[in-house]
Amino acid sequence: MIGLDTGFFVELLLGNPAAVAVWRELVDGTAEGSVSCMSLFEIERLGLRGAISDHQTLLDGIPAVCNVHWIYNPEILSAAAGLSHGLGIPAVDSLILAAFLAAGARTVYTSDPHLETYRKKGVKIVNLRKGGGMG
Repeated sequence: MIGLDTGFFVELLLGNPAAVAVWRELVDGTAEGSVSCMSLFEIERLGLRGAISDHQTLLDGIPAVCNVHWIYNPEILSAAAGLSHGLGIPAVDSLILAAFLAAGARTVYTSDPHLETYRKKGVKIVNLRKGGGMG
């Protein structure tokens, strides 16, 4: 399972080759992706601010290609609170990360340095802005 953070989709829209390659794997069905509902919120907010274009197309396409993880149970909220407190990362980032972990993500693609503070054996955080590639 691959976790796709909001920054992944910004990089995809910018044509980042690694993001495009991961997206192709998901579209082809050779990989399975997980996206937090919080990323849908952030994408819509970025689109409304004019920071990204074609945000509605992206919002329509994500559920067709990825599993959207809706945050609705107390265990995920508790895990997110622990991540936020323990790692010192913002609340939304911890909610996104907790959703990935609950979904069983082994690789997380992001452009957010906050997520890189999470280090656990078996989970790889790939920052696409640092030249991170397929992994």
